[in-house]
Amino acid sequence: MISRLATLILRLIGWRTVFVPPPGPKSVVLVYPHTSNWDFPLGVLCKARHRMILNWAGKDSLFRWPLKGFFIWLGGVPINRRESTGMIRQLIDIFAQSESFCICITPEGTRSRSEHWKTGFYQLALATGVPVGLGFIDYGNRRIGVDRWINLSGSEETDLDLFRSYYADKTGRYPEKAGDIRFR
Repeated sequence: MISRLATLILRLIGWRTVFVPPPGPKSVVLVYPHTSNWDFPLGVLCKARHRMILNWAGKDSLFRWPLKGFFIWLGGVPINRRESTGMIRQLIDIFAQSESFCICITPEGTRSRSEHWKTGFYQLALATGVPVGLGFIDYGNRRIGVDRWINLSGSEETDLDLFRSYYADKTGRYPEKAGDIRFR
């Protein structure tokens, strides 16, 4: 029922989706470009359309009444940013404790322009040995989804070249806010 409703809404607003399932029970999905608040509802619709079991991380202060249950139902994982262990350490622990877990991460870490990508998703995927899904929100072609899975090589420059090539034709809602595909 929810899948059909999401499909209808996406069709009515003119968006197409694609989803290639992950090759295993654990993975990291990279979502780029992330330039608008509208990216989240589009992502939720795509997730519902394809019955994806995907999680996303948010600061724990978001997970308070009255929205806590709703955010968790949507796949939210509260992260305590006040802990010195950091977000990636907390996610590594969740991966270790879970039989299956897939987390979506925006490498820019913000909807505002960033001069570089944060390395957390990269560190997380290498530390856990999971594949990385190449997720996108392409306003230019009105497409959203995950259509390719890779295993990181461990060579940052090689992997960044792959990301640059893959995302070269993907356009955010506000292209000027899309950060450069490079690490600090």
